[in-house]
Amino acid sequence: MAHPLIRAIFDTSPPSSEEEAEVRLFARVTAVVLVGMAAGMLLEWVPPDPSVWRWVPLGIAYLVGGWRIALDTWEDLKKGRLSIDFLMGAAAVGAAVVGEPLEGVVLIFLFSLSNTLEAYAMGRTRRAVGALMEIRPEEATFSDAEGNDRGRLPIEELRVGHHVLVRPGERIAADGEVVQGRSSVDQSAITGESVPVSKEPGSEVFAGTMNGQGALVVEVTRDPGQTMLAKIIRLVSEARDRKAPAQQFIDRFAHPYTLIVVAATAMAFLIPWALLGTSWNDALYRSMSLLVVASPCALVISTPSAVLSAIANGARHGVLFKGGAYLDLAGTIETVAFDKTGTLTVGRARLLDLSDLDGGLGEEEVLRLAAAVEQRSEHHLARAILEAARERDLTLPPVEAFEAVSGRGVQGRLDGETVWVGNSTIAAEHGARETASLAGWTAEQSSLGRTVVWVGRGDRAVGALALGDALRRNAPATIRHLKQEGIRWVVMLTGDHPEVARAVAAELGVDQVRAGLLPHQKVEVIRDLVSEEGGVTMVGDGVNDAPAMAASTVGIAMGAAGTDVAIETADVVLMSDDIEKVDYVIHLGKRSRKVVKQNVWFSVGWMAVLVLITLTVGLALPLAVVAHEGSTLLVAVNGLRLLTSEPHPPTSGPHRD
Repeated sequence: MAHPLIRAIFDTSPPSSEEEAEVRLFARVTAVVLVGMAAGMLLEWVPPDPSVWRWVPLGIAYLVGGWRIALDTWEDLKKGRLSIDFLMGAAAVGAAVVGEPLEGVVLIFLFSLSNTLEAYAMGRTRRAVGALMEIRPEEATFSDAEGNDRGRLPIEELRVGHHVLVRPGERIAADGEVVQGRSSVDQSAITGESVPVSKEPGSEVFAGTMNGQGALVVEVTRDPGQTMLAKIIRLVSEARDRKAPAQQFIDRFAHPYTLIVVAATAMAFLIPWALLGTSWNDALYRSMSLLVVASPCALVISTPSAVLSAIANGARHGVLFKGGAYLDLAGTIETVAFDKTGTLTVGRARLLDLSDLDGGLGEEEVLRLAAAVEQRSEHHLARAILEAARERDLTLPPVEAFEAVSGRGVQGRLDGETVWVGNSTIAAEHGARETASLAGWTAEQSSLGRTVVWVGRGDRAVGALALGDALRRNAPATIRHLKQEGIRWVVMLTGDHPEVARAVAAELGVDQVRAGLLPHQKVEVIRDLVSEEGGVTMVGDGVNDAPAMAASTVGIAMGAAGTDVAIETADVVLMSDDIEKVDYVIHLGKRSRKVVKQNVWFSVGWMAVLVLITLTVGLALPLAVVAHEGSTLLVAVNGLRLLTSEPHPPTSGPHRD
């Protein structure tokens, strides 16, 4: 199958984007220049040697390949600037003036080929991100709450509270909550999760994700312009315009440097010709070689090729950088500060442990009794108990005479006997006594920051449940990998009680914990860390984390679980709840900085070597052209390596590139 650039030359279908149209134009110009160059080479050998007819194909190559150079140069001149294109055009014209038009065409060809490859490479970067726009459905199946089809509707007309029917294999048209049906949904385009996620009533779904085998009825919770997909597209579009510091410096440097090169080229011609007796042709030839090798094309492309590739890579894996500057800063992080609730933990109560008090009824029977009584309760602990019962597929019998006893617990009648769930006060009211084993188990769980509720039948406690905010599954691995990545300090900031915070910190292995903090106190801690430790990132999900994110070097928000305020404030957004990607953010930032440094030092060093050779022993113009354009291509390809960088898997040793 032909390479996309070859297909671009002969493709007559309408281009799908401005980027595709640009690549086709560049490819066709390069092809014409190549044909003209080949014909000119052949005519070099036709008598009289060289044939005057060589000027025909070479002249066509000059006109076709040089018009874009001339156009771009003119646009820059109108703004009072000299560009790299001017240097290339001047060198090509100079070659023709000294009677070496073929060498000028070689320069134009390689310059055109370089621009074509760069446009194609940058197009790949844009397509990796722009593909997000293509997954946005145009229409939705409007329905009632029962899932009855009410016809198709443009997604722009969807509003919060509407219901949409999502059939198997369809893309979900809106952010919302499942109200009916069960299925698995491929969320990789939004959250970066590699496997489909199970959805059931109450589950959150995102626009642009692909439904699996089951039908879903979804209640819209965000207007079309506020969906997670819309935010991703907006954030990535903004990121393209926010350049990394190195790129900003190079952009400012290009114009004055071009003026210096033009002045140096003029001196390289005038001094040998006017003062040293060098022939006009030889002096101009050498000055044209200097003009070529001193052009900073490789330096100019060194940063954007790497930064845009890394941003596109991150977007493909559910990590959004709001600009190249934040990607660069991510590589400087030495301290990571985490919010606790909703970031390191799941942010809701879950059953973490249970006891049947020395094997009385058995753990499943204790949980069944508790869940049966809690069926009618609205308390958040009740929801955690019921969720645990569902996970174990327990059948819950109906309960009679249910009663919520304020501040103490709940109770009801089951099989003619009173069953109660709650604290020690409700236990005392029923005459239940705290045994030594129950007291010891309760003390152990309390030391871990968990809430203990007793389960009783009649006047006897039959078991106890420990509930709390569970750690995210990959939180310990995240802390471990950050240490392996070279992070000096991992800090946990929370407004929770110190005892709970210390228990979580001990389980995770963080270096420092600050508990009982209000939002402004989190900001003070972050500012102190920045002044003492340098690069600091704050990772959070809530409104109360937003000020601390703004105060940090790089703020990272949990996108799927995070609030809109946190997402808007953050510099980097994780579109899934996978906090292990915090490590990936820092790793990608470090790799990007390394590649940018490689590109800058290589381009500057290689340019200096070529300039030195040209000014001393001399360098033939064809060799100067090949050496110059070859370095530009090498730099672009090196930057594009970041497109294929994968989030590294859990390891037991340090990460390597």
